[in-house]
Amino acid sequence: MLYAIISEDIADSLEKRLSVRPAHLKRLQELQDAGRLILAGPHPSVDSDNPGAAGFTGSLVVAEFDSLTEAQQWADVDPYIDAGVYAKVTVKPFKKVLPQ
Repeated sequence: MLYAIISEDIADSLEKRLSVRPAHLKRLQELQDAGRLILAGPHPSVDSDNPGAAGFTGSLVVAEFDSLTEAQQWADVDPYIDAGVYAKVTVKPFKKVLPQ
């Protein structure tokens, strides 16, 4: 089943994000290589693909896991959590309707 992992950053998280971004992306690449990643990306703080120093307010990952428990366990060990980037992470089932 698909699960949405919706993360909200602490204020001024950019420096912390950048410090562990390679490790964060490595985990996402592993999901993609396994054919389980649907989409992933950050929420810019401003209306721009490249927010610069404004940074980001959070992230969204939609991926396939065997259960909600497995999705939560995967989310719980994200490098952004260890680095203190995320203030809150919500994991919940996701039903993809479109595109087919």
